Amino acid sequence: MFESTTSHTVCVYVCTGFNWMVGVLKRMIAQAKGVNLESKMPPLIEFMAPDIIKGLDQVPSPRFLGTHMHPDNIPASFYENKTKMLVIFRNPKDTLVSYFHFCNNNPVLPTVKWDSFYSDFMSGDVPWGSYFDHALAWEKKMDDPNIMIVTYEDLKQDLSEGIRQISSFFGFSLTEAQVQQVAEQSTFRAMKENSATSHGVIADAIFRKGEVGDWKNHFTAEQSQQMDEAFNKHLAGTRLGAKLKYQEHCQ
Repeated sequence: MFESTTSHTVCVYVCTGFNWMVGVLKRMIAQAKGVNLESKMPPLIEFMAPDIIKGLDQVPSPRFLGTHMHPDNIPASFYENKTKMLVIFRNPKDTLVSYFHFCNNNPVLPTVKWDSFYSDFMSGDVPWGSYFDHALAWEKKMDDPNIMIVTYEDLKQDLSEGIRQISSFFGFSLTEAQVQQVAEQSTFRAMKENSATSHGVIADAIFRKGEVGDWKNHFTAEQSQQMDEAFNKHLAGTRLGAKLKYQEHCQ
């Protein structure tokens, strides 16, 4: 596996803000490094052909990568080389809703019904597996200084502060004016308005509402209670669980 120490890597479960953060990081890199990363394709290493992965060693810094993979399946070289990994989590109710609409709005994926998708998500029978398995695995790595976990909800509440923290983590030097410029260009509304240009035919699947709390328009009372029980079983009392502010965003 390629050397990855100079890569800026975003690691997320599906539909927790990956494409939003890709846009934020591209703007941060442009401001800090003067390098524009114009590729329209999300830089997911699991979709890269072997010859592309082999050639990444020769790609000049900054390299920008991402993955939806379970942390135990991320290439060992990322951990061995102390690659800095930014991890984004979103509350599980809104993640499920976003994932459901992504599947239905993506022209290459089959249409799914809410109740069946809800059941599959809760059992982990969806692409990239169980949300809670991912969460528990990242929970174990929270003491790693090369891993930073942020939440979608905190970024929505104060994007400028999130940009300051992320730039510090990656070692970017941004002025306050640059922070504000990145923030203004990276609001969900701004990115959605530009999504047809930036993401082509899958723009509507990627940029839908970008809201916190949309789960209330989808979950039945029984489904909400079932998710509450799953969260309490898996994440109550954990540091990541506390970071997700579940009671505030999901009850």
